[in-house]
Amino acid sequence: MSARDAGASRPNPLQAADPGAARRRWYVVAWLSFGMVIAYTDRVNLTAAMKPLAAAMQLDPEQQGKALSAFFWTYTIGQIPAGMLVDRFGVRMLYTAGIVLWSLASAGTVLAAGIGGLIAARLLVGLGESVVASSSLRYIRVHFEEERRGFALGLYMTGTKVGPAVGLPLAGYLVASYGWQTMFVVLGVGSLVWLGPWLGWVRRGDPAAQPAPPTRRDRVTLREALASPIMWGTIVGTYCYMYFVYYCMTWMPQYFQKTHGMSIEKSNWFSGVSFGGMAAVAALAGWLADGLIARGRDPVLVRKLFTIAGFLMAATQTLSVFTTSEAWMVFLTVASLCGLGLATPNYWALTQTLLPGTLPVAIQNTAANVAGIVAPWLTGWMIKQTGNFKAPILAVGFWLALGVAAYALLVRRRPAARAA
Repeated sequence: MSARDAGASRPNPLQAADPGAARRRWYVVAWLSFGMVIAYTDRVNLTAAMKPLAAAMQLDPEQQGKALSAFFWTYTIGQIPAGMLVDRFGVRMLYTAGIVLWSLASAGTVLAAGIGGLIAARLLVGLGESVVASSSLRYIRVHFEEERRGFALGLYMTGTKVGPAVGLPLAGYLVASYGWQTMFVVLGVGSLVWLGPWLGWVRRGDPAAQPAPPTRRDRVTLREALASPIMWGTIVGTYCYMYFVYYCMTWMPQYFQKTHGMSIEKSNWFSGVSFGGMAAVAALAGWLADGLIARGRDPVLVRKLFTIAGFLMAATQTLSVFTTSEAWMVFLTVASLCGLGLATPNYWALTQTLLPGTLPVAIQNTAANVAGIVAPWLTGWMIKQTGNFKAPILAVGFWLALGVAAYALLVRRRPAARAA
């Protein structure tokens, strides 16, 4: 079996029988991307509201870090169970239940009276969102073959960057204009409008809405996945990638405010530009990688090279601690996050190419969100100890270097083939 055959999905007879299915799958991918915009907006709304909310609740930087990381406690724990449930029940029901839970919990943040209530609300938001990645990525794996999967993933992943790009400025505007309580209610309840098209386009008979077939080609067990060096390379590399992303998502606005004296609106705008640039690069990187694979290049090598290049581009942010030029500091901060977009669709597609089924993706997303727990909390602790952002930025450089090593040394086809 060729590398391309190993990663491709067999045509589904239900899709072949429905002449509109090929077109509708792109609508669904675009809608899944919009779903990620909504999910990430509800994920970063606390960041945008943190300054006035922390003043109202009298939270110190370490408590702020705990509150910012609380979402990821349940989100991370829920990843592997969510992957198993998606394989067992399909994507339609799980995603529907998840968005209802997280939307209402996000709106319910206004009921929090202190750090305990705030953390409780964020735990429920994280639990609801835990089904999103497994559901979305299973839909793409079922409906797209290898040479089109990178662009589909790139389009989907733009939502993870457009979410902060739109969500931070939007939430910041609502906080500045109407108060943080109104912001949580508007964005939380407003998320539910997503359900209508989702239930209309992903019908009960859709192959992705059905249980995954229990064949050796379509699934690996937890034991098999964890016995594979490719899985461990992916776990380490994904953690390192997402450490940087979650550092930017939770602390970048405050970096701009505290280091460069920017207003809430301006700092959230610069943060939005960074994530918007990352989204554009991600879509382009997926399209370029697919083109190379369609012309016969090895999909594993192509996606690895794009992934490593993205990590190296992101690591340029560490240069900002060695300059006193404010313009260069801001440029490096924005450009490094944009550059990471080279890796965004390709490191997810690489997992789907080498390890079949939803469970490896769920394990990968678990690693991603361990970083979501660590990065906000550890960054807050380092700022409290040092009084500035130099140590957090250097920590980002360390993790990105480790991620390059993980993908270069461990992510190889032969060990993955033995495990799969």
